[in-house]
Formats: sequence, structure tokens, C-alpha cells
Amino acid sequence: MKGDDKRPGAETVDRGRRNLIKAGGAVALAAAANLPLPNVARAASNTIKVGYIEARSGFLSQFNVVDDWVYDQIKPVLKDGLKIGGKTYQVELVKKDNQSDDTQTSRVMSELVLRENCDIVLGTNGSAVVAAGPLADARGMPLLTTNAPWEAFVIGRGARPGPGYKGFPFHFHIGFGVADLMDNYVGMWNTVETNKTVGTLWMDNPAGRSFGGPVGLSPHLAKGGYKEVKAGFFQPSTNDFSNQLSAFKNGKCDIVVGYLTTEQLVQFWNQAAQTGYKPKVATVAAALLFPSAVEALGNYGDGLSTEVWWTPAWPYKSSLTGQSAREFADSWEKSTGKQWTQPLGYVHQIWEAAIAALKASGDPKDKKAVRDAIKNLDITTVAGPVNFKTTKVPNVAIVVTCGGQWVRTQGGKFKYDLLIVSNSTAPNIPIQAKLKLLS
Repeated sequence: MKGDDKRPGAETVDRGRRNLIKAGGAVALAAAANLPLPNVARAASNTIKVGYIEARSGFLSQFNVVDDWVYDQIKPVLKDGLKIGGKTYQVELVKKDNQSDDTQTSRVMSELVLRENCDIVLGTNGSAVVAAGPLADARGMPLLTTNAPWEAFVIGRGARPGPGYKGFPFHFHIGFGVADLMDNYVGMWNTVETNKTVGTLWMDNPAGRSFGGPVGLSPHLAKGGYKEVKAGFFQPSTNDFSNQLSAFKNGKCDIVVGYLTTEQLVQFWNQAAQTGYKPKVATVAAALLFPSAVEALGNYGDGLSTEVWWTPAWPYKSSLTGQSAREFADSWEKSTGKQWTQPLGYVHQIWEAAIAALKASGDPKDKKAVRDAIKNLDITTVAGPVNFKTTKVPNVAIVVTCGGQWVRTQGGKFKYDLLIVSNSTAPNIPIQAKLKLLS
């Protein structure tokens, strides 16, 4: 695409392509050769080798704190192996830390594909969504990713949503839609009295670009009669938000919305207090998914709102263990002493999808058969339906979302609880409370 392309979304797609090139340069060279390396390790014919890309470190690590625990819950299902096509296969897990970095994701994906010769790879944070895909497609490796909006998956990989998008050869994604998320945001705000002026700020990463790009929040604001004060995109290393806060204060923004890490949220909220900026509503993606972020704000976390990907209130059961969402969350809290967190549902869900696809393939050592099984997958998981078979977006299973607000509990087990306050795109999930203005 030429640099002077003025089509809607061109800038967002170009940025995604530039990041993809930066992240995947070394991988592209290996893929281009398309020759097996002399030190490739071949998995035994009776062993399914599952590659697993997670963030043990870096700003995305909160998405993966549940990984080991979730796998421990699945181990009993795998202890006698998986019976597929009249044969029993043991399952071997190979985990790699991508350090929340696109370039490191490319490196570990190369190891999983070219050295470990995995049969399928799972990626459970935002960096894996973009950077792991090119090598998967080049080498015919089935790849399932999650924990990011599907628009980040499509645009981040250099494609454009719409009739021209046909999907990728081997890369599949389980994720929510930005449009659904934004509908829930606006749905929440419509229930309270404000001046309908919204200040927006977004991290410059695939998810942030999806929220702040042409297919993100802006068209929903315009449709709902809201005025937007744009503070633009900021780098992931940013910790000074004085310019953004000045814009919101001068613009008299009753509502502020953005995509920030936990550390950035704490900095932003403290700086807001110092400058005297007091919005009536604050809705933050990413950071406010996690109880730890709200707790880090002390008494100032009460009333903050965010998207809801999964909670114990989800009316679904695991296809592997039969546990309801509530039973699954209770098990986590009992065994860890920690409050449930949203990635629990998504990490368990990707294992449900992977195991279902391996079983349906008839031959888990045949990568095309596994790919085709994913493409025809239609199951219900602890986090809701995963449907690739009749999806409107090729290679994407779009999952349900709601809007939620953190509310101070009255002598509860934990200081705050996340309650569903908007279900405009998932009416089967009950609303638990009405959105309240920040005190």
C-alpha cells in the first residue's frame, strides 16, 4: 500500500504492517527458505506436541498468570492420553515466554515450529496474535491465539476487515469484536447523566490501535451523539499523561476512556487527582480486567468501569471438566486464595478449542487435518460459544462480551467485585447492577 493511501483505515493497516515487518524479519527469512533445518526435533508418532506462547514477563504478563493453574485443571483430562482415529496419543506441552514483545514472539515461534516441530501452537496474549502468524502460515503450522480483539488479529497481520478479507492459511483467532465492546461502553454511559463529552487515549499496540482506529470507538460515539476529545496514541513505555489530562480538562470531558496497563492506570489516575481532573465516568480497557489493578488504586478504584470478557456469572460450562463458570472461578479462589480474574475463562477456552480440534482431526500429526478441524469447529466452552464453522469473519471465532463496573464490597471476601452493568450485545447474560457515577 502506498504511503499516500487515503482510504479509510489505510493508516491503521500501514502501521500494522510496519510493526509486523519489524517483529517478524528474522522469521520471514527462515520461512522463505522453506527447508527443514538439520536440527529439527521430530515428535514421536504417539505424542502430540503442543507449543504454548505466553508472557511470563513484561506488560502483558497479567494475562498469563493463570496459565499453569488452568493447565493443572486440564491434566486429568489428558492423563490417559487422547484417543483419536483409533489411536491413543500422549500430550507434551512446550512453553515459551515471549516477554510481551513482538520480536521475542517471532523468536520463540521459530523455535516451536522449526526446532520442536510442534503439532499445534497456542498463543495467549496480544503479542502472539500478530507476530506468531507469518511463520505459522509459511510452514503450515496450526496456530490458535486469543486475548485480543479480532480486529487486532486481522489489521495487525496487514489485512483489512471486509469483503476482501479471506482469512489466513493456518492462523486462527478466538476474540471479541471491538464493535461489540464499544456498544457496551456506550450502552453503559447512556444509563447515567453526563455532558456526553468523551476523552480518549490509546496505547500504540495492536489492541489499542483497534480501539482507537477507524473501526473502533469513534463511529460509536458519533452515532450515540457523543463528542470526542482525542488525546491520540501513546507508546507502551509512557508514564507521563500530563498532556492528555490537560486536553481532557480543557475539553470538559465527563467521560474518559482508554487502553492502559496497570502501572499506567495508577500513574494516570494519580496525575488526574493532582491536576484536579475529576471525570464522572472512567472506562479503561486492559488494566481494569484484573483485580490487582483496582486494588493498586486503594480506595480510588470504586466505580471504575471496563469491558467484561468473562466472569463467574457467565452461563456456560467447560466442555472438558463440566464445571460451570462459577464452579471454575470458585476452584481458583479456593486453591490460590486469589480473586478470580478474566483470563481464566479465555485460557481454559483455548485449551477446549485445541483439544476439540485435535480430536476432530482424525490424525493430530496431519497439520492440514488439524487446520481443517479448527476451521469447522463449533463448540460451547466455559467462556461461551467458539464457532469457526459459520463465522462471518474468516478464521475468527467471535466471543461474547459485556460491560462491567468495579464496586466496593460490603465486608466481602475481596475488596472489590466486578459486576455486569451492560449486556447490549449478550442479552442472555444477566445485568447485576446499574452503572453509578464516580464519587
